[in-house]
This record gives sequence, structure tokens and C-alpha cells, in this order.
Amino acid sequence: MTDSAPTTSERGIAARQRRMTTRTSVKLGENIARGVITVGGLMVIVAVLGIMVFLFRVVMPMMAGGSLEGNVRYQLDTEQDVIWINGDEFQTLGIAVAAEGRVITYHIPTGTEVMRDQWDFRGAEVTAVNGTLQRDRVAFGFDDGVVRFATLGVETATTARRNLPGGLTRIDDRDRMGEGRVYTEVGTGDFRTLSSVIELGEGQQVSDLPIIAVDYRVGGTRERPTISFATVDAANQVRVSQSRIQTNMMTGEETVTTTTTDLPPLTGLAADASVTEILLSGTGDRAIVASDDGFIYRYDLRDMNNPSLAEVRRVADDGIAVTAMTFLSGEETLIVGTEDGGLNAFFRLQTGTNETTDGRELIRARTHAPMPASIVDLSEAQRQKEFVAIDAAGNVWVYHSTSDQVLFELARSGDVTADSSGMIFPRSNGVMLVSQGGEVEAWQYTQRHPEVTLGVLFGKIWYEGYMEPTYVWQSTAGTDLAEPKYSLVPLIFGTFKAAFYAMIFAVPIALMAAIYTSEFVDRRVRGTVKPMMEMMESLPTVVLGFIAALVLAPLVEEWIGAVLLGFFALPMGLMIGAFVWQTLPAPVALRYNGFPKFVLMGLSILITAWLAMQLGPLLERALFAGDFKQWTTGRTGTGTPFMFLILLPLSYLLVAWSFRKQFGHHYRDLIGGMERSRAGAVDAGRWLVLLVLAMILSYLAASALTAVGYDPRGSFIDSYQQRNALVVGFIMAFAVIPNIYTLAEDALNAVPAHLRAASLACGATPWQTARWVVLPTAASGVFSAVMMGMGRAVGETMIVVMAAGNTPIMEWNIFSGLRTLSANIAIELPEAVRDGTNYRVLFLAALTLFVMTFIINTGAELIRQRFRKRAFNL
Repeated sequence: MTDSAPTTSERGIAARQRRMTTRTSVKLGENIARGVITVGGLMVIVAVLGIMVFLFRVVMPMMAGGSLEGNVRYQLDTEQDVIWINGDEFQTLGIAVAAEGRVITYHIPTGTEVMRDQWDFRGAEVTAVNGTLQRDRVAFGFDDGVVRFATLGVETATTARRNLPGGLTRIDDRDRMGEGRVYTEVGTGDFRTLSSVIELGEGQQVSDLPIIAVDYRVGGTRERPTISFATVDAANQVRVSQSRIQTNMMTGEETVTTTTTDLPPLTGLAADASVTEILLSGTGDRAIVASDDGFIYRYDLRDMNNPSLAEVRRVADDGIAVTAMTFLSGEETLIVGTEDGGLNAFFRLQTGTNETTDGRELIRARTHAPMPASIVDLSEAQRQKEFVAIDAAGNVWVYHSTSDQVLFELARSGDVTADSSGMIFPRSNGVMLVSQGGEVEAWQYTQRHPEVTLGVLFGKIWYEGYMEPTYVWQSTAGTDLAEPKYSLVPLIFGTFKAAFYAMIFAVPIALMAAIYTSEFVDRRVRGTVKPMMEMMESLPTVVLGFIAALVLAPLVEEWIGAVLLGFFALPMGLMIGAFVWQTLPAPVALRYNGFPKFVLMGLSILITAWLAMQLGPLLERALFAGDFKQWTTGRTGTGTPFMFLILLPLSYLLVAWSFRKQFGHHYRDLIGGMERSRAGAVDAGRWLVLLVLAMILSYLAASALTAVGYDPRGSFIDSYQQRNALVVGFIMAFAVIPNIYTLAEDALNAVPAHLRAASLACGATPWQTARWVVLPTAASGVFSAVMMGMGRAVGETMIVVMAAGNTPIMEWNIFSGLRTLSANIAIELPEAVRDGTNYRVLFLAALTLFVMTFIINTGAELIRQRFRKRAFNL
């Protein structure tokens, strides 16, 4: 049997089989693409995780506690009770003063005596002692009523290695000493040279009775220094003396003028009570006296010719004595220690009370963790809001007042004595105690970020000068004595505030534009509009921020009346254009449907915008007494005009809903049989009537709110600032609209055409089809578009840096500024000290923004999946 040639059908089948066979090159390309995409996705995940790990690595040291570096204990050969100590910032040289005038300079790490002096107290006994914050100026009160001043400081110099004197004695591996100096080699090869400065001045007779309490402050300028000191004698008489020193610049001769003022008696002091301590402010404007019956007495010394006892305040329970008190650095916080171990921080605040002579009063702002026994000594840090407290049981605790935490509970070695006094070294990295018997114990520790806790970062803190606990961000101030304030809450609030106002403007415009170009506009118009919107997305945000700050913000401020009117004029222009189009005859409307219709709507909006600009000043005069910015301060007018504008859209919706509920079917039947032009005119008349009714309803509601005492000023409306959330909302919406529009429009166009056709075949109008069929089907994509826009708004940096005013305040006032997390990072990170507290807090702000974005995107994805499942059922 011979083989026959394949038939035509067989050849066709073979050709189709060959065409259905995938070529090797195509398979190879698909595998390569799949591998590249997989690797790329994994790399993205790894990069995101790497960023998070890096942020955690920078932030976590801030939350770590401090660590003790060392502890020494030794006995000084004082042979007398120690009454005052001082130490340098390098924890190298210490000075101890004994009750009978012996002054010992010693090496802190080893206790080696460096130098010894003897002061002549002329047979008088020291009954009180106190000094300045730096502890280098000391006042001694004696039993004969004399006060003497001394200098007990440490002088720092640098000695080159070639100039190092011979015959030095090595103290330890680091230090050497000779001729009363201690030499420490530093990294450059030179030697830091420390020597004590010990001077005792002449006495001043301030009382005939023993001095039981004294305090001492130095102020003024270098050419004209002032010395202020306060004393209390055995009769509880309080005196304040001020000495002004004038130096002749030609001869160097000094002229000292001293004025002593007896302060009013301690009113209310019990007969059996006595004064335990006195404090004087550095400016000499107030003195505070503590007593053993639980009261403190505050004197107002601003007028030394007429001092007054401004306030008497009980700070401890009945029968509990005030045993110690001190100012923290800056002298805005008063720490009071009591007999029961209590430690409280008081602020002097301007409350306007009538109970004090100056309208100020001491307010208990913080209650720190109590110590086990009576407080016997308090000493403040020189540079931070720290202090060390010692109780009668010998416990030594280091506190940080702002963060309200105990940094260290130092364990003492050997026998514990209760008669110790202490100090914090100037760099706040160690504590030194000396007992009256001359026993020294010193600790060195590291606590890099004592001012930061989770409570400080995310909770309300009562800061110095504030009337109540609040959220504040203020990382720097005009002086190092101010408290750094690291609350991230105002920055988080500012981030959401900026995003909120941006989305209010962006979402309606972008979604309506997407629906319009997807469902109603001519394809030629859509082909022009969509590329233009996508080009808007490419504009640099720094350019938009520049325009917002230098062009838009002054323009909005000058034409605020027109801007407010524009919120209503632009939608009305769109409605007017729509009604004009409805009145056109059907043939004309069909002929010019498309680009001419788009032009008509644009012209209508432009005309109403021009009218708003012309009528803006008239609106400002009619509703806001001619000055909107003055009106926002609450000094003129009432809240009725603005509430009228706010309630007008809601009133229109209510009126329109009521009309539809009551007359909707009848109205549709009425205009259904009319000719198109006439029906359009009737519908326009209905709209005007509803608008007038809405205006009446809105005015009545606004007037009723005013009658019951409600005024929007002070809430979401307040004082006007040029760079504000309104400007940020405008320009950020301009940046966000292209994102939302492009993604939403693509989602709407992806809806299958047969769904539209089925809806239209059932008699639905194009608007009904878009509203009830297209939009629900594309809901997942539209929602994703909105969330992408929100993500862009939350993370925006340059616009808010340049246009938001950078004021980290927490208020919804649309006319005030704000500061966002991203803007704060951009502003402060370049100036932050590497690994410092501010540096790490800024990285925590970045981590917070990262987590916020992650949570928002995760929630959005879950919601999108629900929309997607619902659309899939269609």
C-alpha cells in the first residue's frame, strides 16, 4: 500500500500544532523575567527590613538604662567635720573644707592628698554653709553673725610635654602630681593641668545672732559683678544683702557697695518651729525659706526697697518637716525634700491668684519616687535637670526631674553614715559623697539619655513655665538651662493634620475628575486631560513648596475673602454650567457634546472664580467687619458668619434630601413630560429655590449656635498665620491629585464594558450607571488610589517645610501652622549631634513614620481585599 500525500486539513492541523508549541527562547525569557521579578521583590523586602533594623539600632540605645563605670572609697585626713566639697568636671581634683578651716585638695580616683591649706576663722564656729550652682563660690555663716565668702574652684590649663616640670609623682596610670597640680595626659600628647583656687574673703557682720541658714549667688557682668546672699539668724530674721562691685578699668581698683535689707517676718511660723534652709535666686528677685513645720515662705525681692512676703505654702503633711531643698539648673524648678522621704518639684507660675501679692504661686508639678528615710541632702546638676538625694539611712539616689525617673540607686560600700553631703560632677557622669568624718565615696556612671522615656516621648509632661501637663516639642532653646522637650505627639498630630486638610481638597476633586473623564467626557478630551494630570505629578515638590511659601501664602492672606467665597463659587459655577447645558435644545446638545461642553464648564468655573475675587472684599466687609484676620482673634464680631458658611453645604444636602423624600416622584413626573429646554429651566429654578432655603436654614442654625454660646473661634478657627494648614492643604492637594486621579481613572476604565451596557440597557442613565455599577465594581482600585494619595501626603516633606510655618502645635485651626514628622527630620537632623539625644529622637521620629505608614497600608490592603471580593461577585 503506497503512502498518500497529506490532505489540506491535515496540513492545517500540523501547522496549528506547530504554532501552539512555545519556542525555547520564549520559555527562557519567561523564566529569566520570573527570576528577576522574584529576586527584585525579595530585595525590596530585604531593603525594607534593613531600614527598619537600622532605625531600631539607632533608637534602642536611647531606651537603655545607665551603667556604673566605677566606685572608690577612702578616708581623708581632715581631723575635722567636712562642711563643703567640690570637684572638677574631669573627676580628677576634689576640694574638701572642714569646720575649723582646714582645706584639703585631693585626687578623686585615689584619695591622694595634693595640697593642704588652713583658713583662719578667728575662733568663730561655722553654723551654716551654702554655695552657687557651680559650687566654686561658697558663703559661710558663723555663730557671731558674720558671713564670709570663699572661692573653692579648679583651674584648668594645658601644659606642653616639653614644658612638663620634672620630679612629678605618679598617682596612678593616668595622672601625675607636683607643686599642688595634677597633670593628665590627653590625646594630643599634651597635659591637662588642674590646680585648686582657694581664697577666703573678709567677713561681713549681718547679725548679732548666729547664722542658721545662708545662700549665696553671683551675677552681673565681669566689669560689674554683683554678689547676693541671704541669711537667717537664730531669731528667724531673714535678711538679704546685695554687694555691687565696680572695677576701675584704668587702675583696677574695686569699689564695693553693700545694701542689707531686713525682710518681713515669717508670718505663721510656729513658736516652736525653726528655719531649716534658705534659697536665693540668681537674679536676686526672690528668696525661699523652709521650716521644720512643713511650710515654705516665698519673698518677692524685685523691689528691694519694699520687699514682701509673697506666699506661704504648705508643702508637707502636718508634722512633717522640710529637711532639704534646692533649685534645679535654671532656677525654674524647686525640689523640696521632706522628713518622710518625699521629693516634690514645684514651679512658680503666674496664675493671677489673689492669695499672693504678685499673682504667682508655687504649684506642685511633679511628685518623684520617695526615698526610704528622711531627706538629709540635695544637690543639683549644673547642666541637666538632675539631682542627687541622700536620706538618713544612707541611701543615694540620682533623679532626673523632667523624665521623672530614678537614674541610679547607688549602693554604698562599708559602714553607712547618715551625715553625708554630696554633689553631682559638672558633666552629670558621677556623684561624690563626703561624710562629716572625711570619708569620701565617689561613683562614675554613664547615662547618655536621661531626659527621654516613653512617657516623655508620647505622654503629657509638665514642663517648666507651663500651666499644666502638655505635649511639647522643643529640642533646643536660647539657653542650655532650658528643658529639652521631646514629645513626638505634636509632630504626629501635625502629620495627620496636613494629610487631613490635603485629602479634604484632593479626594473630591481627583475622584470626580476621574469619574468625569472615564464616564462622560469625549475621548479626545480624555486623551488631553490625562497626560496633563500625569505631567503634574512630575513637578518637584520643592518648587511647589517655594510657590506656596512665596506666592500662594501672601496671596491667600491678601484675598482671604475671595478664597472663602471661592469654596462656594466654584461648585456653583459648575452647577450653573450644567444647567445652561440642560437648557440647550437636544439637537444642539448632541451636536456639541464633547469638547465644546468641556469648554463651557471651564468658562463657567472661570467666570464664577472671577466673580468671587471681585466680591471677596464685599463678603469680608459684610460678614467679618472688614478684617477677617482681626475677626479670627475673637476681638470683633460673632461666630455666626463663619458657621453660616460651614453649615451651608450641610443645609443644602438636608434641604435637597427633604425635597427628594417629599416631592421626588411628583417632580420627576412633572419634568418627565416637558421639552428638554423647559425641563432644564425648571430644574435650574428648583435648584435656586433649594439654595435660598439652604441659606436661610444655615443662617438660622448658625444664629442658634451663637445664642447658646458656641463660637468656632478658639477651636478649628483661630488666629490667622500666613503660612498655615489651608495653604498646605491647597498645594499638597495639587501634588496629590495626580496620584489619586491616575490610579482611580485606570481602575474605572478597567470595569468590563458589558456591565455598563447592561445597566444602560435596563434604562439607567450614565450617571446612575457610574454611581451604582462602575464605582462599586472599581471600589478596590479607587480605594487604593486614595490610600496611595494619603501615603504621599503623610510622607511629604518639602512642601510642609516651606509652607507650614514649622510650628509644632496641637490645634485643628486651619489658619495656623504645623510641623510634621518628615519636616522635623529634614529641619533638625543636619544640626543634631551624632548619637546625641536629639539625633536618636529624630531617628525615632523616622521609625514612627515608618510604622504609621506600615499600619495605614496594611489596613488599606485589608479593606481593599474586601472591596475586591465584593466586586468579584459581580
